[in-house]
Amino acid sequence: MGTLSAILTVLGILCLGGIPLFFLTFLALMGLTPLYVAQVIPIVGIALLLAIGLHLTRRLSSKAVKRMWLGLLILCLLCGGYVGYGYYKDSIPTLDDRDFMLYDYVPFAEDTKAVSLGEPSTLTYDGPVYKMDGATALYPIYASFVQAIYPEGEYRIYDNTEDGLGRITCTGTIEAYNRLIGGHTDIIFCAAPSQDQLDAAKAEGVELHLTPIGREAFVFFVNSKNPVDSLTVEQIQQIYTGKITNWSEVGGSSQSIRPFQRAENSGSQSALLRLMDGLPLIEPKREDRLGGMGEIINEVAAYRNYKNALGYSFRFYATEMDGSDGIKLLAMNGVAPTRETIRDGSYPITSTFYAVTAAPIGQPAPEETDRGLRALLDWILSPQGQQIIEEVGYVALQ
Repeated sequence: MGTLSAILTVLGILCLGGIPLFFLTFLALMGLTPLYVAQVIPIVGIALLLAIGLHLTRRLSSKAVKRMWLGLLILCLLCGGYVGYGYYKDSIPTLDDRDFMLYDYVPFAEDTKAVSLGEPSTLTYDGPVYKMDGATALYPIYASFVQAIYPEGEYRIYDNTEDGLGRITCTGTIEAYNRLIGGHTDIIFCAAPSQDQLDAAKAEGVELHLTPIGREAFVFFVNSKNPVDSLTVEQIQQIYTGKITNWSEVGGSSQSIRPFQRAENSGSQSALLRLMDGLPLIEPKREDRLGGMGEIINEVAAYRNYKNALGYSFRFYATEMDGSDGIKLLAMNGVAPTRETIRDGSYPITSTFYAVTAAPIGQPAPEETDRGLRALLDWILSPQGQQIIEEVGYVALQ
């Protein structure tokens, strides 16, 4: 009877805890569970195995066995609370253009949000097309260019094939510059390159050629419930160097400031560095994530809309592409970031974005020797190209 009781106890433990633990372990190894779930698996698993072993060997008194199971229960409750807090954090909205659904803007797709001219384009391409890439926030612009002047067809966002269609990709600022420098794309649409990107081009014997095509505001945003409506450039600099650490120092509630940053060499991070003008940045907040087969990836944390958070991006992404009413754009030096203040220059942090090409150092820019590429850039700067930039939601140069 004692043996049967022990067997039934072990089977009960395995059914209630072991089998779910096995499936959680499998999911963790495949990278399909959050890190905070994967972290508690070995703790609970070891405790469970230890409890089974001690129970079977009968080395504990009945009183000690009860304490052991009580301790295991408390451990499970603590782990459950830790996991619950993790899920609560994940429920707080994030703002990160890496998660943006670019498929909404694919040219020629049904119900696409890509802008249509409403009149015949003064430039069209019938044969081979130039390969394009760029920043996530600028994909709606060059996808609209494609819809206006390229042959109708299927343009797969992540398809980098060398012939036919499917050459209009969006890999983001960092990879777009890498691909342009490596000769894997013809033209990219991005913010100005960072110093690292300029150095990388020089190391490969390549010179970048930038053609300004539009303007945008670099904006900072907070939770909509934050009472702060405006900051100065100097206050931003002091926050991101760690001199100002509490919202009460800039007219807000007494809460510590959680300043988020973006990945190094991304368009918005390069814009922040230009704003800092050489001042040292505080270490960015990072988060660990699980990759495939349990690999832990450490990366810069996406903006999470805590009540005390501070983030930044370009105005179009923060308003048009995200459209969240949970964040509030801050005025800068008392001036709100609107199309009008960007156009007249009264908003203090405006940023030009570019069509960027590359050529070996010492040789002419590709658009100087390629008539088709020259025609493309001229069309982008023409009334039709600038109209598309305006209708997408950015500010044209003229």
